[in-house]
Amino acid sequence: MSLDQIAFFLGLLTAGGGITGYVRTGSMPSVIAGVTVGSLYAAGGYRIQNKQPYGVELALFASIVLAGSSIPRAIRSGKPLPIGLSVLAAYGLWNFGGAWQQRVR
Repeated sequence: MSLDQIAFFLGLLTAGGGITGYVRTGSMPSVIAGVTVGSLYAAGGYRIQNKQPYGVELALFASIVLAGSSIPRAIRSGKPLPIGLSVLAAYGLWNFGGAWQQRVR
């Protein structure tokens, strides 16, 4: 899977998850956070796909935001949803962090 496809996939999952969280529980923070992080991933994927600057950085930023919010909750609660979000964030950090690191060298 290419970097742009990974970004679009993660964007779809996070935005869809936020919308699903809102539909199921009426949680505005879920929809706001999910759509915001999903939009960052989508913008990064779009920029990567069109070979524009800062695409990898946007997607990496989205992964950092997602990790920063989900990993502490996963550790505290041990619930499946924060653990799943943490896995998605780690996958994004691995892919976009590696791509960013290769470009910096």
